[in-house]
Amino acid sequence: MLTDPTWQDGWLNLARPVPSPNFGPRPTRMPIEMVVIHSISLPPGRYGGNEVELLFTNQLDWSAHPYFETIRGAEVSAHFYIRRDGELVQFVSANDRAWHAGQSTWQGRDNCNDYSIGIELEGLEDFAFEPQQYATLASLIQAIQQAYPITTVVGHEHIAPGRKKDPGSAFDWGHLKTVLAADAHLIPALPPRA
Repeated sequence: MLTDPTWQDGWLNLARPVPSPNFGPRPTRMPIEMVVIHSISLPPGRYGGNEVELLFTNQLDWSAHPYFETIRGAEVSAHFYIRRDGELVQFVSANDRAWHAGQSTWQGRDNCNDYSIGIELEGLEDFAFEPQQYATLASLIQAIQQAYPITTVVGHEHIAPGRKKDPGSAFDWGHLKTVLAADAHLIPALPPRA
């Protein structure tokens, strides 16, 4: 659980900073209203390594694993990454636009990167996430809500249906609502999975 969260220029004091070059400015006067939850592991199904950090900082050795050739040249990032043990890493200031959502739409609004904060969970779509990840995620969402006008928490699959499946069928939205407690209203009625 995160305690005493404070922010400095969009950086959360309780996260380990690993600055990514993959970000840009948000549109002028664009409120940050959404949190988008993702899942990732590199290579798929392998946990505990530093490959996600290397990817988000453009240092991944594309030849180190056959899967990496399928994402060669990708320049992506998220604001936050929650490892299996609950450790929180931050790549991009929440004040800036991370490159996490890609082509996306929510309730008729395109370009979700413009007005969202992206959180990656170390994991795969069809495999359970760890209790400590949910605890860190809930605390992080609450810390974000204290600093930004967040109104909605959704998955990548909800803003890019048919293109993305994360965080996936193993992500327990009901459990997240439980650990969010009074802030559970941030999770809307989500459309069924495709």
